[in-house]
Amino acid sequence: MNTITASTAIDSIVIEADDPAATERFYADAFGLGPRIRVRAATSPSTGFRGHVASLVVSQPAAVRRIVEAAVAAGATVVKPVAKSMWGVGGVVQAPDGSIWKIATSAKKDTAPDSGEIDRIVLLLGADDILASKRFYVERGFSVGKSFGRSYVEFESQGGAIQLGLYRRGPLAKDAGVPEEGSGSHRLVLIGGGSAVADPDGFEWEPAGH
Repeated sequence: MNTITASTAIDSIVIEADDPAATERFYADAFGLGPRIRVRAATSPSTGFRGHVASLVVSQPAAVRRIVEAAVAAGATVVKPVAKSMWGVGGVVQAPDGSIWKIATSAKKDTAPDSGEIDRIVLLLGADDILASKRFYVERGFSVGKSFGRSYVEFESQGGAIQLGLYRRGPLAKDAGVPEEGSGSHRLVLIGGGSAVADPDGFEWEPAGH
């Protein structure tokens, strides 16, 4: 039996932004994720794609449309309009701070009134070497739920607020609909690790309560 520890559960993520107050308002109005998303002032420059995409997984298309509309009303830019695909229904927006968010459901039709709930938050980190990054997390207690060679890894939910996955950086950017080029800070910190550490791709972890 796998043991859930502080080092394998993501309690929240921190978005670093040039305008923390405005960014906090955006996330409160657009997604309503509460303490799962925190904001603080950015201290390092960042350009282009930051190497990560956060996915909000919901139960049906009505929820996808509602969240995308709320995000746009709060100031987000549509990267990919809500559309049906072979996998379900989804859309992609870019927050004013530059972060990329995908809102998706595997359902293709609405079957009930929109509950207003978000079922899962999955944070996908772009990796230059999937196997090296996978090994880093497995050695720290993460259990692999899905794995597709050198392309994609999804770790099992570890009891935290946010599920973690790895995706090759180039395909991750392509899936999100943005250019792969980018440099500087990821402007993202994962909260919940047992100690401060950075993974092979430079994504930083800080312990809860830091």
